[in-house]
This record gives sequence, C-alpha cells and structure tokens, in this order.
Amino acid sequence: MRRALMKPLILSLLAIAGLPAAPGKQMWTGTITDSMCAQADHSGMRMGPTDAECTVACVSEHDAMYVLYDGKEVYTLSDQRTPKKFAAQKVTVVGTLDARTRTIQVDSITAGAAKKRSA
Repeated sequence: MRRALMKPLILSLLAIAGLPAAPGKQMWTGTITDSMCAQADHSGMRMGPTDAECTVACVSEHDAMYVLYDGKEVYTLSDQRTPKKFAAQKVTVVGTLDARTRTIQVDSITAGAAKKRSA
C-alpha cells in the first residue's frame, strides 16, 4: 500500500523539478518612446516641437503604446502610466520579459542609465 502511494508522489515531484524556473527580474536601459515611432525617430510624425511631446501625443491621440527602445530592440511596457513622465528620456527599466510578446512586466522605471557595480 505504501509503495503504491509513493510511486505517484515521486513521479509528481520529478515532473515539478523538471519544469523551467520562472524568469527572473532583468534590467534594460533605453529610451521611452511610442510604438508609432518605435526607434525613437520622431522626424516622420513630429506631433509636437519635442520628441517628448511627440511621444505623449502619439500615445494619447493615436492609441500608440509606450515602449522601450534599447538601440536594437523594442519592448512594450506593461505599465502605460509611469512612462509618460519619462517620455523621450533615457531610463532603466526593471522587470520580467515575456519573450513571446516582447512585453516587459514593469517593476520600476528610473531616469538615466543604471550604474554598474564594481566587484
């Protein structure tokens, strides 16, 4: 009887141990822009006199989304409120990436590039 109960328990534990670990928090540095001007080039839209005003206008008037452009990749941000105050600025975003949707589940956004820690 005991053996019959132990086998399913052991198999369950082995199955759980084989699951991939949840992705950890990561840090990205880039520019807050909008999905219409995803590579931070606002010359085509020019919805305002500055890149920041263009970014905010594209989000509010054209249903674009705030994104982070790191110079190579564009990531959608789960938080669509906080980025407004950082529009067109270089920021550091901390969060978890959903690789399938290229969306960062944002934990925090801070102005400027992250400082590298020395060992």
